[in-house]
Amino acid sequence: MAASRKPAFKRILLKLSGEALLGEKPFGIDRSFTDYLAAEIKGVHALGTQVGAVVGGGNFFRGVSDAAAGMDRASADHMGMLATVINAIALQDALERAGVITRVLSAIEMREVAEPFIRRRAIRHFEKGRVVIFAGGTGNPYFSTDTAAALRAMEIKAQVLFKGTKVDGIYDADPLKNPGATKFDTLTYLDVLKKDLKVMDATAISLCKDNKLPIVVYNLRQKGMLKRIVRGEKVGTMVKE
Repeated sequence: MAASRKPAFKRILLKLSGEALLGEKPFGIDRSFTDYLAAEIKGVHALGTQVGAVVGGGNFFRGVSDAAAGMDRASADHMGMLATVINAIALQDALERAGVITRVLSAIEMREVAEPFIRRRAIRHFEKGRVVIFAGGTGNPYFSTDTAAALRAMEIKAQVLFKGTKVDGIYDADPLKNPGATKFDTLTYLDVLKKDLKVMDATAISLCKDNKLPIVVYNLRQKGMLKRIVRGEKVGTMVKE
C-alpha cells in the first residue's frame, strides 16, 4: 500500500552537522549545497510540516576538535557555538532566497543578527508558517549540538528528530570504509548506547530515550529523501523505544 501523500509529521526538528554545509569544499560553506538544503527543506515545508533546524559549527570550529587542543574547554565550546550562528545565517539566507520565510533564534544573545531563543516565540513562528533555525547550541559549554537538537526538539514538541548524514541509515560499521557493513532498519535507544553506535552522543540519545522522541537517520545528500520520510515512507533507520 502506497504511503499517504499527506505528511506523517506535523512538526519536525532537523539536525545538520556543520560539516554538511561544506558540500565539496574543505572549509567554510558551499553555497550550492546550502541552496540544495534549502530546496529540500522547502519541499517538506510545502507539505504543511513545520520545520525547525539545528546546525553544528564543525565546518569552522568545534570545541573538541584538534584545532582546540590545549584551549580552555569552555572558551573552545563558545567559539564553536558562534560558528553555528554563522551557519544558521547562511542557511537562513538560502531559504529566504528560495522564498521560505525563516527566523534564526540564538541561545547566545546577539540581537543584531538573530532573535534570542524564547520557546514560546519559536512556537509562534511555527504557527505563522516560518522555518526556525536554532543557533548557539544550548548556550552552555560541554554540550554538543546533538544535545542541543534533542533539547530543542523537546521544547518545541517536535514529533521526530531527523539526523542527516552521509549514509542512508545506521550501520554496525562505517559503510564508507567497510562495504560489508550491515544496515539496521530500526533500533532501540539502548541498542545505540550499548553498541556505541556513533549516531549522536550519549547525552542526546539518553534525552531522546527519556522523552520517547523518535530519531530518524537518513542520507542528507539523497535528493527528495527528507520529503519521502515525512510522507511516511520507511527509509533510513529509526531509533525508538
